Amino acid sequence: MSAYRQSPFANLTPVVKNLLIINLICFIPYIVLSNAAYDNLVVTNMGLFYFDSPQFKVWQLITYMFFHGGWEHILFNMLALFMFGPILEYAIGATRFFNLYFICGIGAALFQMIVQAVEVHNIVGSFTAHNIDLALLDPAAKAKLGGIYYGPVIGASGAIFGVVVAFAMLYPDMELMILFIPVPVKAKYLIPVYVIIELISGFGQFSGDNVAHFAHIGGALLGFIMIKIWRYR
Repeated sequence: MSAYRQSPFANLTPVVKNLLIINLICFIPYIVLSNAAYDNLVVTNMGLFYFDSPQFKVWQLITYMFFHGGWEHILFNMLALFMFGPILEYAIGATRFFNLYFICGIGAALFQMIVQAVEVHNIVGSFTAHNIDLALLDPAAKAKLGGIYYGPVIGASGAIFGVVVAFAMLYPDMELMILFIPVPVKAKYLIPVYVIIELISGFGQFSGDNVAHFAHIGGALLGFIMIKIWRYR
């Protein structure tokens, strides 16, 4: 094959390639099942639930990273992994990239749970609600508690945020092109703005927003910490 017609997947690094394959395989149930069946059979078992929820299972700390809630969801996550992952894996090596990805993904899950624990404590005065008379709660508090206990988190976004932040730390002056902005923007400017938007969205808790913003923030924070610990410049 001519070098000018080389496949865009030819230079994929091993860990990135396998992560893409696993995510795409895990997306097959979303394609072949109805929405109800996907939620009941897949998300209920593989999505991440609050640690005190009756639906929480330990393996969800890992499995939630490989399942997505729609085409747009998986497209943006895998596109970010495809764009930033290979460069980062070349820079820090396959083993450390693998560790970074999963540490950020699991850290994102734990950070999300910590935020949920604080919210539960603000509602009922403790981190668990087993002995709470729900009839004493106002409808808004009851709905909030139900969302925490029975609202799953899915998607690779937490791990992806860790990868993107790590990339920006190693290549701060790399210029990136993004949609709707006609000029390239350096990573050291673009990525922090994106994280700030997640912070605002997380604390704002805007109506109709069901994105786990604090999981994204947790992943970004772990990505920053890991690069600092490994002393990369």
